[in-house]
Amino acid sequence: MQFELVSPERRLASTEDARAVRIPGADGDMTAMADHAPTITTLRPGILTVETESGEEKYAVTGGFAEIGAGVTVLAERALPISDVSQETFDDWMTEARAAHDAARERATEEGAVDAAAKLVADMVAMGGEIGLDSNQPNL
Repeated sequence: MQFELVSPERRLASTEDARAVRIPGADGDMTAMADHAPTITTLRPGILTVETESGEEKYAVTGGFAEIGAGVTVLAERALPISDVSQETFDDWMTEARAAHDAARERATEEGAVDAAAKLVADMVAMGGEIGLDSNQPNL
């Protein structure tokens, strides 16, 4: 099936031989395969994995949307091949996630905003752990 991964900066991947795409959906991980029911889902920070005939390609994504139809198109807020995610890059992403959490706690008028921001930080920590990067986050 067709697969495309696009971030605001560039197209990161495009292939016509994807067998499956594992997506870190906001409501849970999902795997899209040929003939999947049409779906649109929001992404949470995590690892997006594309299975092709030649192996797997993994990308770190921080959010965005995935559209599943005849193929899979992912529009990511930020995405990089996991081999390109350095500790410095991950630290920058964590700083932004923590700042969003702090801002939500200060506002605290939007119901669910603090919980959503805390989940963002937790998802970022989990993603870093999965690819071997230190979040410097002792405990949420």
